[in-house]
Amino acid sequence: MKISALFADHGRKLFSFELFPPKTDAGRLALERTIRDLAELSPAYVSVTYGAGGSTRTKTVELVQWIQQEAHLTAMAHLTCAGATQSEIGEVLDNLVDAGIENVMALRGDPPAGQTRFERTVDGFGYAADLIAFIRKRYGGKLCLGGAGNPEGHIECRDIDQDIRHLKAKVDAGLDFVVTQLFFDNRFYFDFVARARAAGIKVPIVPGLMPIRSLAGVERMTKLCGASLPIPLQAELERSREDEAATIALGIAQTTAQAVELLHGGAPGIHFYTLNQSPATRVILTALKAAHLA
Repeated sequence: MKISALFADHGRKLFSFELFPPKTDAGRLALERTIRDLAELSPAYVSVTYGAGGSTRTKTVELVQWIQQEAHLTAMAHLTCAGATQSEIGEVLDNLVDAGIENVMALRGDPPAGQTRFERTVDGFGYAADLIAFIRKRYGGKLCLGGAGNPEGHIECRDIDQDIRHLKAKVDAGLDFVVTQLFFDNRFYFDFVARARAAGIKVPIVPGLMPIRSLAGVERMTKLCGASLPIPLQAELERSREDEAATIALGIAQTTAQAVELLHGGAPGIHFYTLNQSPATRVILTALKAAHLA
């Protein structure tokens, strides 16, 4: 099932989960249990990330195949430009298509571990828009393509207007929908959507939310992606720093409140960055269902 077809049902809000390929066999078994738990919530789709520099290429393909064939959920594979030639990217895409995968998240990608700057691979792509155009030329409408948006600006481009122009280039190249980077202040999302619409971007823009599990973890994530923590939220997290249960409860409350406001404000759904954990996401989505928002 193409995700774009699900968005075509305008009365439906789409809820989806993002996972990453584990490094060990034990991690894989634990993740499979998590996926089966999350499957009970009937997500519209499940996406699987692609490690920095393409480091999880094979595992990503294997996991999306398992999700679609064994867990019977619509799967989306992330694919990046990093560390791969056009030929290698084409081979990955062929493997996905042959496995019946119809959805790809097309991204520039992060530098490999130990590198601070993205370096274009010889005979590769330097921008997500180039990758998207390549996929469209190669497969036409056979694949549904998602892409990334940054409500606070990309960490390498803090000029929001410039970042919107980059997003427009990706949409013009063939994106079907956009999923945002995580954020903790909904004003960033609503302003981002308004700017995108003013620029002529009409595809669905889905907010990406991450339930906070620890202050150290969220500080690490925000540093990597350039998102900011509202001062009141950071103060509350500081107060509960040594209390894991309180921090998790605060994260659930924060994400639930964000989701409710976003959905009331017209968001087409919520994409949850689960960090391969099911409990918080289960609580949040169950609450949204109880409120008839999901």
